[in-house]
Order: sequence, then C-alpha cells, then structure tokens
Amino acid sequence: MMTFYKYQGTGNDFIIVDNRLQKIDKGDTKRIAELCDRRFGIGADGFILLENDENVDFKMVYYNADGNESSMCGNGGRCITAFAKLLGVIKNEAEFIAIDGLHKAKIKNDIVHLQMQDVSIVKAFDSHLFLDTGSPHHVELVTGLKDFEVKANGSKIRYGEPYNKAGSNVNFVEQVSDTTFSVRTYERGVEDETLSCGTGVTAVALAMHKSGKTKSNIVNLNTPGGQLKITFNSDGDGYEDIWLIGPAIKAFKGEIEW
Repeated sequence: MMTFYKYQGTGNDFIIVDNRLQKIDKGDTKRIAELCDRRFGIGADGFILLENDENVDFKMVYYNADGNESSMCGNGGRCITAFAKLLGVIKNEAEFIAIDGLHKAKIKNDIVHLQMQDVSIVKAFDSHLFLDTGSPHHVELVTGLKDFEVKANGSKIRYGEPYNKAGSNVNFVEQVSDTTFSVRTYERGVEDETLSCGTGVTAVALAMHKSGKTKSNIVNLNTPGGQLKITFNSDGDGYEDIWLIGPAIKAFKGEIEW
C-alpha cells in the first residue's frame, strides 16, 4: 500500500508521496496516470514525489496527469513545500531542487512564497507573448474571458505552430485593473483547463509588465481556483527575484495500492 497526501493550491491539485526511502517505481508512468485519473483513481492535475537530496532540504520530482515527468510546476512547488513542513523536513524556510534547478521557499501565516527562476527573454508577437518560467507559456489577451472556450482554443494553440509536439501551456488573460489580471490556463500534460497554474500566472505577470499593461512589480492574478500574487524585479530586459505567492492546502491523506 502507498500512503499519499492530496494537496491543492488555488484548485490546482496534486497527489504527493514521501519517497525518501525510494519505494516508488518512478518508471511506472501508466500507474501514475491511473492514480491521477478523476474517475478510476485518486484524481489530480499532477503527481509529486518528495525525495532526499545531499545538498538541499529535498528534491521535487513532478509528473503531469498523463504520467510523464514534466517541467516545473509552480503550484506543485508551493504544495510540496507545505508537505515538507508537515513531515518535519523543514520549518518555515526551504531550499529544494526541481527539474529546472534550485528554488527557495518560505511559509508565512500558511501562505507559501516560492522563488521562481530568473527570466531573461520574453518574446513579443502581434497576437501573444511567449516565455519560459520553468515551463513554456503562451500568453494571449482576450475579451470575455468568463465565457471563453479555453479547452478548444488552448488545444489548437498547444499543438499548433510553432509549438507542435513539444507543446506549450496556453494562458488567456483579461485585464481587471492596473495591477490585477484574470487568467485561465490550458495545461499540456493535463490536456485541459486547470483551475490555476503557478508557472502560468508567473508568465502572465511578467508578460503584462513587458507589454506595458502594468508598471507595477506586484501583480495580482485571479484564477478560477483563487487569487495568486507575483512579485519581481526588472532590470529593463529580463526579470529576477520572482516570487509566486499563495495558499497551499492539504485536502486529505489516504492509502492506495501502488
């Protein structure tokens, strides 16, 4: 039997497992996908393993709902930080390694602050912007976001030129105020809209600053699953000291056959 924990960060939900004893077969992608299935398994947007690392507090290994190991997940990074505190691996501050490198995190009043990787390039096109915040993100302004067909339009962009097989996450954005934007995201690997995407809202905040839609270095992002905040510093071209801030909540603990 495998003991698991279910966490969610603004509705972006994850199965998280303590794998410090290396009992989980990380090559069994079929089983990981089954566990993430919302009808025949536990149900989640992703599957995360917490493992030991010689140099930092822990290692994060992240899989998309399709069972494949994936690029960085921001909300997953916040949730595994809260999980590490629950296990006693950390107190209120952490350094951990993920697929995109080193991350720092801190917990203040149950809100998790996750430092993201610096972003040196934001590509601007006529209809959208593109950047990598640990995962690739297409950012596009739309009107009528509430009724927008995210899955239909997102899937076309995700598989279209120039992304093709590798794909991109797709964020549709509507401006609310000078410092606030609403976001809906189609995530590759989930192949559907998720209630929130951490690397996605990070990409949106930077893209909106780059395009002049906001001059603030503190940006609020409304997602279907709740509100997140991004803070950053800009050197004129790129962005550094980027923090993804929001709640990470344990939903339940359970056991299931691996």
